[in-house]
Amino acid sequence: MVFLVFMKDIIVEIDFRGFMELRFCTTILLIVVALVWAGSFIVVEAATQEIDPIDLGFLRFLVATPIMFFLLLLRKKQQWIPRKELPRCAILGLTGVTFLYLFQFVGISLTDASTAAVLINTNVVFIALLSFFMLKEKITVRRAGGIMGSFCGVVIVVLSNVSFDSFSLGSLFFVGSIFVLISALCWAVYSIVGKQLLQRYDNVMVTTYAFALGSLFYLPFVLPDVMYELSLFSLNVWNAVLYLAVVCSVFGYLGWYYALQRSEASKVAVFLNLIPIFTILMSFLLGKTINEVFLLGAVLIISGVYITQRS
Repeated sequence: MVFLVFMKDIIVEIDFRGFMELRFCTTILLIVVALVWAGSFIVVEAATQEIDPIDLGFLRFLVATPIMFFLLLLRKKQQWIPRKELPRCAILGLTGVTFLYLFQFVGISLTDASTAAVLINTNVVFIALLSFFMLKEKITVRRAGGIMGSFCGVVIVVLSNVSFDSFSLGSLFFVGSIFVLISALCWAVYSIVGKQLLQRYDNVMVTTYAFALGSLFYLPFVLPDVMYELSLFSLNVWNAVLYLAVVCSVFGYLGWYYALQRSEASKVAVFLNLIPIFTILMSFLLGKTINEVFLLGAVLIISGVYITQRS
């Protein structure tokens, strides 16, 4: 029901009546979005057993982009972005789509869903650091403590899954963890660059163009193999693509921006902390073993991110 009301509002711009109803629906929506995005790590981990992670990322946005354009055309707001903004949209496409999911999906395939979900949460820390260096925003003592705590958690999470006897900087798990952290950095860049665009243009339009350009930039990484492999993918792979494209990209992104339009950004961002928690719970329910050291690192990262957001 919440989904139907949300989609109807996205298309015809219907506002909710009453503050209490709005607050309740927004909260439920954010929990659902966090749950959906948490599930994406599980889906990617399973799907990359059959499909190259780079191909999976490309197919996700190959399906999602036409849907976004269709929704954009149905809206009564501006539909075409000025040509002068295309360079910035190109940066959004590279950092928010191409490199973000290229590194993230490869990283998940080399690590596991729980580790990737926890590490990707450091994007908030990277946003704080980039805001300090690029936007000259101040870092309070409390926020600095949150950043340091998160990075300590990163070290613990990575080391908790690596045997010290065989540890090396070239180990697949370590490389995968670095890839996920690079993905988190990409999202931070996307957020900083997109902040200025979102102050002038509709968020759905900006996201749609980022999807389109990001899909275009994916082509050198997937052609010509992906076109040949399309007929070879199993039903499970296509189900994964549809989940990532329709549920995670279209519903997830629109749901996230829908909440941002109606609530304070700091309050909405807190719900991102649910993603690694949900992913860890899902992994546990699926029979994955989670050790105490990993949980300690996860708590440090999530706590550090929370402190960074609230400072």
